[in-house]
Amino acid sequence: MSAPSTDATVVLVHGGFVDGSGWQQVYNLLTKDGYRVCIVQNPTLSLAGDVAVTQRAIDAQSGPVILVGHSYGGVVVTEAGVADKVTALVYLAAFAPDKGESVNSLIADPPPGAPVPPILPPTDGFLFLDREKFHASFAGDVPADLAAFMADSQVPWGVDALGGSVNEPAWRVKPSWYLIATEDRMIPPPAQRAMAERAGSTVAEVAASHAVYVSQPEAVADLVRRAAAARLAASAQ
Repeated sequence: MSAPSTDATVVLVHGGFVDGSGWQQVYNLLTKDGYRVCIVQNPTLSLAGDVAVTQRAIDAQSGPVILVGHSYGGVVVTEAGVADKVTALVYLAAFAPDKGESVNSLIADPPPGAPVPPILPPTDGFLFLDREKFHASFAGDVPADLAAFMADSQVPWGVDALGGSVNEPAWRVKPSWYLIATEDRMIPPPAQRAMAERAGSTVAEVAASHAVYVSQPEAVADLVRRAAAARLAASAQ
């Protein structure tokens, strides 16, 4: 085991339609390197509820936190990341909203030709992706059997969560890193680049689907390591 380049805990925040179990390979890589890792299990019913769950995870850590969000998890970390313990934000093919923005406002006006996520009409206030289109849209570079499992184990995403808007975006006061998934068919790569640029993030790119944390765990772990090393160097100055 190599010595981690930080004393921080990595807190991983999943997005919509999935739960924290998808982080297993990223978790394995980081813990093998000696990092402490905490995986948040957000219910994805409302942004306020998910922020509260994430804040409890942050508060439970004994030292500084590197906060990592995938997809809708980026909204959660943008709001929760203002916590004093958070020293860095890492976005993975994620929404990085500004003050007053929500998932709904960020997806309201897609550019011509952008892929349209196959979200089914809401049922009792919850959303699902079309199972038959899940592989191609969400997890195009994930093995078919695993993508099928992900499609069949979808977590209902509450409509209210998509409407939750950010009050104080953490990326305005905390350094951030952003991993763009260039083959993403859920959040268009140009939108990812625009959000990363606006946030002043240090950017990396990888040829991956929206499920980059599953299909490219080493790329994800590498960006987390880079963020950790940068924050440790900054704290030593």
